[in-house]
Amino acid sequence: MININRVTLVGRLTKDIELKKTNSNASVCNFTVAIDRRFQSQQANGQNADFINCIAWRQSADFLAQYAGKGTIVAVEGRIQTRSYEGQNGRVYVTEVVADNVQIISNRSGQNAGTNNYAPNSFAQNNSYGSNNQTFTPSVDPGFESMDDDFSNTPSLDISSDDLPFY
Repeated sequence: MININRVTLVGRLTKDIELKKTNSNASVCNFTVAIDRRFQSQQANGQNADFINCIAWRQSADFLAQYAGKGTIVAVEGRIQTRSYEGQNGRVYVTEVVADNVQIISNRSGQNAGTNNYAPNSFAQNNSYGSNNQTFTPSVDPGFESMDDDFSNTPSLDISSDDLPFY
């Protein structure tokens, strides 16, 4: 039997990232992503978004703490994890998304974030952690014609409606 536990979220951070360190000096941050609901519910008491608790470790946590803040749109890929601990009022159960890959979609001012992302398990990491308004320009082979071709040099096809399998 195949088991799959993958989550992809895109939403806004509800508050600034607070970076913490474990006893072994590993970076960790807990954050909440607000995701607007597609359909508005009359029974939601005015709440038209879901607030998903997430946790990021090591370089992902460092990246978020440095470049993301309240209102930043982020994409989070990870897995759902459940855990429990003994709290003051008894057993506390927690469900959260453990982030494997975090990308900044746009910063607080709404500008596109470009290529800023951190994927610790990715083979093709992009480590350009500069400003949040970087843009990506692919390199193009000089012999390659522009993709903006209007197809004016393309021969036209003479097709009648009788040639189509449907009409």
